[in-house]
Amino acid sequence: MEPPEPAPATEAEQLPGAAAATGRRPVRCRMCGRPLTGTASRRTGLGPTCDARLHPAPPDIRTRRHEVDQDPLPGT
Repeated sequence: MEPPEPAPATEAEQLPGAAAATGRRPVRCRMCGRPLTGTASRRTGLGPTCDARLHPAPPDIRTRRHEVDQDPLPGT
């Protein structure tokens, strides 16, 4: 008994980097051109690093505290 012949390669398998094999078309970052894989990144068109550069996180208010000279309260 002979082993079965391999199935002929489909058109999608013959093309290098074809998106039909994965079912998704390739999306690249608009700033750096790297391929995007995450759903949110693909939706915005920016990778996480480039998105952080464009939209930095607001400063944490807890880190901005500082000591203030204050007069004692009257009656104490």
